[in-house]
Amino acid sequence: MGVSLTESAARHISRYIEKRGKGIGLRLGVRTTGCSGMAYKLEYADQPKPEDLSFESHGVTVFVDPKSLSYIDGTELDFVREGLNEGFKFNNPNVKSECGCGESFQV
Repeated sequence: MGVSLTESAARHISRYIEKRGKGIGLRLGVRTTGCSGMAYKLEYADQPKPEDLSFESHGVTVFVDPKSLSYIDGTELDFVREGLNEGFKFNNPNVKSECGCGESFQV
């Protein structure tokens, strides 16, 4: 399955990489933290790591380490604006529960 982006997320990432002046895509992973156990981590990738798996969506490459993929396989990353707030939204079919603050999740 892999990881995919909506058009909105791909546009936002592409614009940011262009502003930044460097980068080849987005690195998406998970880390152990928070009240529910796992949290997403995002960073812009300047070069692939040897173990990275890569997925292309709407012209943007998303890099994922193999360990994280088991938690986020099938996830669609969206970029949404709600009122004055904007940010990434994770549509992860593996999530069984999320904490009240929305910062962490369980699979």
